[in-house]
Amino acid sequence: VQLQASGGGLVQTGGSLRLSCAASGGSFNNFVVGWFRQAPGKAREFVAATRWFGGTKSYADPVKGRFAITKPSGKNSVDLQMNNLKPEDKAVYLCAARYGWLIVHHEREYANWGQGTQVTVSS
Repeated sequence: VQLQASGGGLVQTGGSLRLSCAASGGSFNNFVVGWFRQAPGKAREFVAATRWFGGTKSYADPVKGRFAITKPSGKNSVDLQMNNLKPEDKAVYLCAARYGWLIVHHEREYANWGQGTQVTVSS
């Protein structure tokens, strides 16, 4: 299982970015894919997660109503649409995958990780 995150960049407060987590190396039908973020000097935190085949999604409270996690049809990726970005959203964003159908928030439950992509929000 290989994951590769992309789409980060620099935006102004209130702007939008779309991150993509490209997956390869096998079938992901029985996987949950999650997005996490880590700001300098802070612990890694859960952002959002979804089952690969769709259905249930979960979001951290700080991003509810602003971020949307999707599994685009026909693409081997899970995207994170981030709207109304705030300076506190600045972090390295990482995608991760875990085998199974249960959506969990703790990073230790995810066995497969991609590299991060930097998101910077200017005030």
